[in-house]
Amino acid sequence: MRIGIVSPYSFDVPGGVQLHVRDLAEHFISQGHHVSVLAPADDDTPLPDYVVSAGHAVAVRYNGSVARLSFGPLTAARVGRWVESGRFDVVHIHEPVAPSVSVLALWAVDGPIVATFHSSNLRSRAMQAAYPLLRPSLEKISARIAVSEDARRTVTTHLGGDAVVIPNGVFVERFASAPRRPDWQGTLERPTIAFLGRMEEPRKGMPVLAAALPHILREIPGVRVLIAGPGDPQDVRDKMTKEAVAACEFLGPVSDDDKASLLASVDVYVAPNTGGESFGIILIEAMSARATVLASDLPAFSRVLRGGEAGELFRNEDPVDLARAVVALLRDPLRREQLAAAGRARANAFDWSVVAEDVMAVYETVVFGRPPARTTSEPDSRWGRLLRTGRSSGGT
Repeated sequence: MRIGIVSPYSFDVPGGVQLHVRDLAEHFISQGHHVSVLAPADDDTPLPDYVVSAGHAVAVRYNGSVARLSFGPLTAARVGRWVESGRFDVVHIHEPVAPSVSVLALWAVDGPIVATFHSSNLRSRAMQAAYPLLRPSLEKISARIAVSEDARRTVTTHLGGDAVVIPNGVFVERFASAPRRPDWQGTLERPTIAFLGRMEEPRKGMPVLAAALPHILREIPGVRVLIAGPGDPQDVRDKMTKEAVAACEFLGPVSDDDKASLLASVDVYVAPNTGGESFGIILIEAMSARATVLASDLPAFSRVLRGGEAGELFRNEDPVDLARAVVALLRDPLRREQLAAAGRARANAFDWSVVAEDVMAVYETVVFGRPPARTTSEPDSRWGRLLRTGRSSGGT
């Protein structure tokens, strides 16, 4: 099958949607399918050979975060060339209402379209405002996928209709086989906990963890906190006590291999996210690496952890309860081992061998008896008007 996959978010900076797109593409390629991914990316960004750059991205605030998006006549022209040259049996657009390459592809494509919705935001004013403008284009979608029940409810609330729930996937064995690193492993006197994420983004929960550290250090003075991810460590340190700063080790952005080893090595992985999470792929990665997971009790996280069976939960945005849970886990190695074993077993349900099979079943449903995708020929469509704007301004 010839498959085109569209990511609205730039491959310059890693994120959950980009990783989902990358891994799904690589799984299908390994099965012998032809896959091309279209995504924003700067000219000097190293890209896999199956990824086509849709052009430079601009950082904007979107969906409670900072996203790197690409839009405009020049990007639209690249989208059109990609669609025409690809002759895809199906085009799989992720976050089709995102004001980036995804919405341009939605306008452009005439043919089988599958859309995956990742976001969870039941009070999204942007979606409410965009729906009347995008409704005709959304009707072109042949099948909808949501990565979680939270994402599905967002779709049904703002866009109408429904979506089949197919979760994010993980290459479980890659994390399960990750080697432990002695410098990241804890000892009885100096246990280790880890945080992974954009440390300066409040909804990732670094302020909650920072506020919990003084309580943790009073009970376990030797604890080490390994913080991995993009951001300025000094901005985080400025909001911490002196004792908390001394306990933290900032690793910066880490490779996929190092992320897996970090999760496999630490005594507890902490996910203190405060909201805006529709799934929680990092939890599955941690569980695959047999980490003991401690997460805020967001509905999406609680579902992944089966209400606390496959990982511990604490009250969202409550640093005292977070500290209590960390201390209890660090003092109870048997409980950590039980949770790690349950989490590892739970992770198998999210392996790409399972998830991608469900996605392929959706593809096969929408492509049956239909010609390959092409660019729309409607002259009065938003797509046609955008391209005419590009030509009149000298774009190609």
